[in-house]
Amino acid sequence: MTETAETSKNALIFVLITVMINSIGFGIMIPVLPNLIKELTGLENSQAVWHSGFLTLTFAFLQFICMPIVGGLSDRFGRRPIMLFSLGGLAFDYFLIALAPTIIWLYFARAFSGIFGATFSTANAYVADVSPPEKRAQNFGLIGASFGVGFLLGPVIGGLLGEYGTRVPFFAAGVISLINVIYGLIFLPETLAKTKRRPFSILRSNPVGSLLSLGRIKGVKGLIFVLFILATAHTVYPTTYTFSTMEGLGWTSGNVGFSLGAFAVASMVVQGGLIRIIIPKIGLFWAGFIGMLSAVLAYTMMGSADAGWVIYAAGPFAALAGLYGPALTNMMSSRVSESEQGELQGAIGAAQGLALMAGPLAMTGIFAAFGDTANKAARQMQAFPENIIGLSRYMLGDMAIPYIPGSPFLLAAGLSLLALTTFLLVTKKADRDARYAPTNQIESEDLP
Repeated sequence: MTETAETSKNALIFVLITVMINSIGFGIMIPVLPNLIKELTGLENSQAVWHSGFLTLTFAFLQFICMPIVGGLSDRFGRRPIMLFSLGGLAFDYFLIALAPTIIWLYFARAFSGIFGATFSTANAYVADVSPPEKRAQNFGLIGASFGVGFLLGPVIGGLLGEYGTRVPFFAAGVISLINVIYGLIFLPETLAKTKRRPFSILRSNPVGSLLSLGRIKGVKGLIFVLFILATAHTVYPTTYTFSTMEGLGWTSGNVGFSLGAFAVASMVVQGGLIRIIIPKIGLFWAGFIGMLSAVLAYTMMGSADAGWVIYAAGPFAALAGLYGPALTNMMSSRVSESEQGELQGAIGAAQGLALMAGPLAMTGIFAAFGDTANKAARQMQAFPENIIGLSRYMLGDMAIPYIPGSPFLLAAGLSLLALTTFLLVTKKADRDARYAPTNQIESEDLP
């Protein structure tokens, strides 16, 4: 089909609405999922958190395997059928959780969601289809802003509905997702012309094959690795944010929901407005640098919080961290052809899936070790910099286990610092000087 300006506009609007609705559904879960886990298992925080990690691991493993396949299918058959199929899978997932009589049902639901959860990667492929290189970062930022709007509403809705029962928010998320499917059936256009589609190949449409195929394009594998580290750090939010704040600060699901809503407001300001000013002025490289540095600061503050206001004070830095996603995605997207955008997003999704396998185990494990309520009476909660010193002394065998409910955030801060260091190593002067990434730099070397 011939792509028109009207088609591009409609596709972008639908994608933004879709991301917003899906993030509402995702955000609804965060304040209440820990309570549902405890309801189904009868466990306390320090033990129930393991199920949170393993549920995320189940989702991530199947996403890791299936995302490149879905990306390859979208390059072969177009974006529209893949997007609609994924939206339907998400709706089914939420209803399955809402009806779960035992914990095993939650695992089946997350597995199903991992297989069909290609919404965000397909949304990014849509944006790459309809955006010129100089506007991709801004439009990727709009996706982040739409996610922020949904994430503003989702946790607040989840926290409020959670007061009426742990199942109610999941029914709400399922209904919202079904509405999105119906909306897509009516209004979603196709943006990948048949002449630009490539044959599906299982040799390329798998995690290893995607990375090997994209490895010929200069810098892509290095930047995907940076995103992998950052995504690993980011798993601290869905796996342990609620547990950590409830344990360390005595928060309720409502407190958690409102704090995440405040973060979403700050994120909307950055990704919906400031990013369109910042990136044209300083370029993709420096936007990514500022985003990663801000992540280090935000995680450190949250991990050291001994009062609720510290969490809110970290919000602006957490919002600025949203700069690195659009910047890195555009740096990679500008390097591949139109027929490879789905493959690229599939590879990125596979890296994020791998991070969702590694991150939850690390985050829940460190919380179980350092945030155990059973030993709270014998240990004082430590704030920055005593918490860093305590962790260091414990690792050297010089003291007993310190009580640090925010320890997962300190781990996330360390990972973000590692990502920033790696980013500096895998980029060159040309990246630092350019406002936008050079296009289609296909070379034999894997890293710049």
